[in-house]
Amino acid sequence: MDQAEQKARELLAGFKGNDYIFGSGVLDQLGGQVAALGKKVLLVGRFKSSWFAPIGDRVEEILEKAGLEIVGRCQGAAPNAPFEDVYRIHSHIMHGRPDAVVVVDAGSGIDAVKAAATLSTFGDLAPEIGPYLGVGKVSELCTAHPRTVLPVVAVMLAASSAAHLTKYANVTDIQAGQKSLIIDPAIVPPKALFDYDLTSTQPLSLTQDGAFDGIAHALEVYFGAGPETEELTGDICETALDLIIPGVQAASENRDPDTARTQLGLGTDLGGYAIMVGGTSGPHLNSFSLVDVLSHGRACALMEPYYTVFFAPAIESKLRRVGAVYKRHGLINADLDALSGRELGIAVASGMMELSRRTGFPATLKELPGITRAHVTRCLNAAKNPALASKLENMPVPLRPDNVELYMGSVLDAAWEGDFPLIKNME
Repeated sequence: MDQAEQKARELLAGFKGNDYIFGSGVLDQLGGQVAALGKKVLLVGRFKSSWFAPIGDRVEEILEKAGLEIVGRCQGAAPNAPFEDVYRIHSHIMHGRPDAVVVVDAGSGIDAVKAAATLSTFGDLAPEIGPYLGVGKVSELCTAHPRTVLPVVAVMLAASSAAHLTKYANVTDIQAGQKSLIIDPAIVPPKALFDYDLTSTQPLSLTQDGAFDGIAHALEVYFGAGPETEELTGDICETALDLIIPGVQAASENRDPDTARTQLGLGTDLGGYAIMVGGTSGPHLNSFSLVDVLSHGRACALMEPYYTVFFAPAIESKLRRVGAVYKRHGLINADLDALSGRELGIAVASGMMELSRRTGFPATLKELPGITRAHVTRCLNAAKNPALASKLENMPVPLRPDNVELYMGSVLDAAWEGDFPLIKNME
């Protein structure tokens, strides 16, 4: 076991303790986890996908062997967790009346179940998703009306968002083309499991998307960390990058799959740890408005370098630590010790773009099929939405609704053209 992998396991064990089972070949331990929460379970998964059949059969066998009653089987959510799927899963919960929901899926499927479980708990008070969006709305209801959210046991299938570990549920209004967030510790799954072997069923595109989502989690939290969390988030970020950077390249080149799966699983899990310590910022916020033209991981990968240049003067010491990781993995040639401020940011951003290039990811907004300048306007309008205000506040250079057009607008213009000089740094 290499140093980064050992460090990752220590960090994750300290983060979740016995409530999280992770590693290769651990799926058989699921029964005991679920049995601790009740006897009747609703099973949610990708039942309409042929690749899921052996996984679903195995999970059912494990649950039944543990003496659990499966009260229903429900198809999981489509990518980006559309509102419609949240309501559909909620209906299954209300009809089955389970003690817990077991979801076997990737990030969007788990997010949808977290949202549906919340609706099933408080639907008599707020029957639509809107009132839960934003920060801490569910906890307010838990306090005002003493209840706890229906337990969810999250079995992750893809190294990506770490939805199985976090307080976030991304849900999407497909008609508006806008993703929104529930951010609340009350929706964290009380039990979770990730058997990294299960990721072998995922297509390469999903593996790559998930890897860059994990990178974005680690980077954005570390860049925005204050003195009280800088050391911890720095350790999480450096370890995550040391695992994900080689892992995503190995996966993209179809070499050493067992090692790559473990690296990506551990690395993206650390991304989940990161977003429980701090929050994501600009790249994630913009990705929510690009949902109809670009997958989440690709959107974050595209925007991350441009925000790095924007943040650079405020995060020089953090950039040196991050840049050293990209350099030791052969993605940066520049002498980082000779650079500072914005120029250092450009060098590190170039390393980020080199990793994207090696995995075939886009580098500019204007090259995306179907994109228009209306998407840029949508990004700017979303940044002024109070429900997403945490993303502005999490930036190492915090923005306000009244200066979003100037500063975020310049970052988006640079991303549109692929031209760092267009970025306006805050004085």
